[in-house]
Amino acid sequence: MSNLKELAAAGQAVWLDFVDRKFLAEGGLRKLVAEDGLTGVTSNPSIFEKAMGHGDAYDEGFKGVLGKGDATAKFLYESQAVQDIKDAAADLRPVYDELDGKDGYVSLEVSPGNAMETAATIEEAHKLWKAVDAPNVMIKVPGTKPGAPAIRQLIEDGLNINVTLLFALDAYQTVAMAYIEGLEARAAKGEPIDRIASVASFFVSRIDSVIDKKIDERLGAGDKDADALKAVRGKVAIANAKVAYAWYQDLIAGDRWQALAAKGAKPQRLLWASTGTKDPSFPDTLYIDTLIGPDTVNTMPPKTMDAFRDHGTVAQTLTQDVEAAKTVLAEAERLGLDLQGVTTELVVDGVKLFADAFDTLIKAVGEKKTALTSELVKG
Repeated sequence: MSNLKELAAAGQAVWLDFVDRKFLAEGGLRKLVAEDGLTGVTSNPSIFEKAMGHGDAYDEGFKGVLGKGDATAKFLYESQAVQDIKDAAADLRPVYDELDGKDGYVSLEVSPGNAMETAATIEEAHKLWKAVDAPNVMIKVPGTKPGAPAIRQLIEDGLNINVTLLFALDAYQTVAMAYIEGLEARAAKGEPIDRIASVASFFVSRIDSVIDKKIDERLGAGDKDADALKAVRGKVAIANAKVAYAWYQDLIAGDRWQALAAKGAKPQRLLWASTGTKDPSFPDTLYIDTLIGPDTVNTMPPKTMDAFRDHGTVAQTLTQDVEAAKTVLAEAERLGLDLQGVTTELVVDGVKLFADAFDTLIKAVGEKKTALTSELVKG
């Protein structure tokens, strides 16, 4: 059995953090579903920017829209992104049907520029949901403070939501409760809650990248706590994730969740994102090997997926050494590594990175529009 299929047997869904037109047209997604048990796909502006701005796979699609009248670069992008998401949803629909809605999802993100605007996020999420018009689409909403009330409302409205850019336990707890409150409000109106799905995307490797850089700087300066710093290097992000999962287990065991489960509600699964290893001194499958457990998702870049297929190790690691994980976090605090400050800054940086990537994407599509419009005029 494929290592990736073994992950599914261990309760963890395998999702791909990549989608583009050429990959879909060549049957790449269907191949991963058949051979590796893939059950989901995530997209983001950076992925679309590379595909739309620097290749020709989307040129015919752009021309088709331009041929019907003038269109903004953003409208061009959305028209093609929505088509890709529709195609990916169609490829994953057999998975969705076979698993009775428990998986088989493809995610499309609201504009990062709306990350700090509750009302704008709700409005755009509904627009994208309607545009894709597939039961197995998830709309990605940043887990910012203004994002939480948007998530609650969108769940009440019956949308599937992928909460993105989560780094800290308290931020995750806030959106987990927003999911529950949305389901409760929906159920109170007598509306069904058994076909609504959500994931909470917890970013992993970015935490270690920042924390480990702090550690290396202190080690280079001859810090008196050198041994203690070395002992937690490369371990903080995994410890953070394990503690979040332990909280999730307590949550779904509680009466409040069980009342919703009795009405058919699906748990909001933790999804491990940013799972490509940034530090070459660490194993390239580190953030998969160490975070395997039931009711979770790991969304992997293609390179990381290939690595795990080749030499990953499957074991129930997420619930192992939770006390040791708490010790790592306590040590990080004692050593002044400021995990809370790091995660707060990572949310800000994450929103900016996605917003910058989105701006670059729209600029690239605008340049494509100019070139293709010129072709159409000449042709």
